[in-house]
Order: sequence, then C-alpha cells, then structure tokens
Amino acid sequence: MKVKLLTTISFFTYQISVSQNGKVLNGKVLSQNTPLSQVEVINKTAKISITTNELGEFSILVKAQDSLIFFYKDSFFSRMKISQENINHNNMIVEKVLKPEELKEVVINNVKFDKVKVEADAVADVLISKNAKDLFWNTGVSDNSIREALRVSVPLKGKPKKTIEVDDRFKKLAVSYCSPTFFTENLKIKPEEKELFIDFCDTDPKSKTLLENPNVLIIMDFLYAKNEEFKKLK
Repeated sequence: MKVKLLTTISFFTYQISVSQNGKVLNGKVLSQNTPLSQVEVINKTAKISITTNELGEFSILVKAQDSLIFFYKDSFFSRMKISQENINHNNMIVEKVLKPEELKEVVINNVKFDKVKVEADAVADVLISKNAKDLFWNTGVSDNSIREALRVSVPLKGKPKKTIEVDDRFKKLAVSYCSPTFFTENLKIKPEEKELFIDFCDTDPKSKTLLENPNVLIIMDFLYAKNEEFKKLK
C-alpha cells in the first residue's frame, strides 16, 4: 500500500514539475529545403537560447504561449508564439527567407578626363553665326528669346573640401537585425518616421556600445526603450 502511495505521489510530482518547467520542443530550420546551421533560437519568455546544428535541428524547452525568436545573420529574425498543438506535435518546421545579397560599395578616388581642345577660330565662327541669327543683336528689337541662359560654372581654385565621414554603422545594424514589420507592428512606428526614429536612436551614445557585441535581444530592448522617448517628443 505504501509503495502504491509513493508511486502515485512521485507521478503527480513529476507531472507538476513538467507543467511548470515546460517540455522540450524539437524542430528544424530550413531555407528552400536547405537546412540552416548556426540559427539562434531564442525563447524570449524563458530567456534561454540555443543554436541549430549542421542539419538545422534544434531542441529547446518551451511552454504554451512562449515567444520564440529565430535569428540568422543572413535573414531577418522571425517570431513565433508556441501553441499547445506545437508542443504535442513536437516536429516544428521553420522556413527562413534569406536577404538579397548586397553589392559592395565601390569608391572612385580619382578620375582623369582628356582635355577637349577647341581652336579659337572655330569658337569665333560659332559666335558670328549665332549673332547673325539674333534679332536683338542686329536690330535692337527683342524677340522674347532667352539669351545666355546656359552658363558653365567653373570651380574656383583653392583648398579641396574636407570629406565628412558619417558613422552609419548602428543604422545598418538596426536594419539588418530587425525586420520592417518590427518597426511598424511592434514599435508602432509609421513607415515615414522610421528613418527619423533610427537617427534619434543613433544620437544616443549607448547605440555605439551595441556595435561591440551585437545581440538581437539587447538591440530590441534598446529600440523599445528609445521608442518610449521618441513618442514623448511628438
């Protein structure tokens, strides 16, 4: 009798423990049927994370209504709320859409053009022909035409202008780590205010510290905090 009682107590204790701590959810991350390794799978609710293996597989502890974030360097992060059905099925397939490959910037430092040689006699012939057809030049009567409308500006000699370097590393970081829907749906930022908001965040010295060790959760928390300040400015 005592053995049965202890077994029953142990069973209910195990059930309570599982229900409190959650269950292990297995899944796989793919892109066009190709497994993606080194995808960071983050349980934002439980504050835990793991990475997928070479086959794109992962196992993470979850509970119903937990929020999972899938972050991969070559794609926007995606978010998914776990349902009891996901836990029961225990075979989640996550499809990631890779970002289009960006071309590297090409900077042209020095461009040389061959000088155009124009003979003085040829210039004189053009001016004589033009003046011969000009009614105002010959008679003094205006024909309402616009004379000398096109002028060529020649830069004055002097010291070259200094090039102002703009540090846009945080802007690129925020755009690459956070999808457009994160700004419009999560932060409720209007599309026309997105660039203004990122500029506002860039003025905060803390934005530069995020460049040292980029982390999607820390960046999101920073943007959430700055969003509250941005709303108060309106």
